[in-house]
Amino acid sequence: MAAAEAALQAGSGGPEVAGPAMKLWRGARRAALGLALLLLLAPPARAVEPISLGLAIAGAAASALTGIISYPRLYCYFRECCRQRHEPRVAAALQESLDRRLFGQHLVSKVVVRAVRGFLSNPQAKKPLALSLHGWTGTGKNFVSRIIAESIYKRGLKSSYVHQFVATLHFPHAHSINLYKDQLQSWIRGNVSICPRSIFIFDEMDKMHAGLIDAIKPFLDYYELLDGVSYRQAIFIFLSNAGAEKITEVALDFWRNGKAREDIQLTDMQNALSVSVFNNKNSGFWHSTLIDRNLIDYFVPFLPLEYKHVKMCVRVEIESRGYAVDEDILSRVADEMTYFPREERIYSDKGCKTVDAKLDYYYDF
Repeated sequence: MAAAEAALQAGSGGPEVAGPAMKLWRGARRAALGLALLLLLAPPARAVEPISLGLAIAGAAASALTGIISYPRLYCYFRECCRQRHEPRVAAALQESLDRRLFGQHLVSKVVVRAVRGFLSNPQAKKPLALSLHGWTGTGKNFVSRIIAESIYKRGLKSSYVHQFVATLHFPHAHSINLYKDQLQSWIRGNVSICPRSIFIFDEMDKMHAGLIDAIKPFLDYYELLDGVSYRQAIFIFLSNAGAEKITEVALDFWRNGKAREDIQLTDMQNALSVSVFNNKNSGFWHSTLIDRNLIDYFVPFLPLEYKHVKMCVRVEIESRGYAVDEDILSRVADEMTYFPREERIYSDKGCKTVDAKLDYYYDF
């Protein structure tokens, strides 16, 4: 019981937060201990039968369980609930994770934290939050979507309230688009009905069949209710390589003019990025009503990673494996990556994507 009480205090922020719920635990504990003491001190002739003792202790435990279920915060300590983490803590956790684990993406850290914090703190949101993350492979798009999920739900991508779709896996056949549209609408409707704060992640948007994503347009629009269901608390995240050329073009222009990449502002590329994605025939957003109707709140550019950022990725990966950082191995892994443009060799063409595999070569497991 002491261990359970300690765990509850830790999970709820301390005894001052637990309040009445903690009193229930303590009351149940005192009842059980009092009953046991009474039984020990009573004369042998009046001893309670073992089965009666078991029932009495079970009753005390049942009282404690009833107390847990009566208080949502306690109940959610033992079982995952919709809106698991308290919203004021989400932004702090998100900022800390991005600062510590994401490299070379100052725009991403700034935009994503502000967007998520503002959305979660607004009880009167007019529409769901829609983020579209764009950039080359290995720049951190999947990583950031995972961090967002983990900051809201402890189980992250494994949460029952986080749903991930991969275009080439879940929607492979062009001739089945109408079927996919119906399935997608039913899936979103059903899950938001269960948990208003559901998170939907659509990966490989650049490989999705054009027109398919428009099926979710009603859910992203400014409707208060659709068939009795509100979608205003949901979060939609789209991941795509489309637009990476435009992002690189802006980054290279800054570099060639002697400007720091940290001076790049969202306004320098957001409009050009959205137009580029909208007109890209190889993108699932090609002429999409989601863009045409301004239902995507933020187009978030992931800049191509430089040599120094790759070294940061290598360092963190080595440390995560429990090894002391060997500067020679760190440099060799970074040097083995290929860089572009061919003349300047500034940006890694795979970002940090293959760092993990390359380190396997140097460490014997």
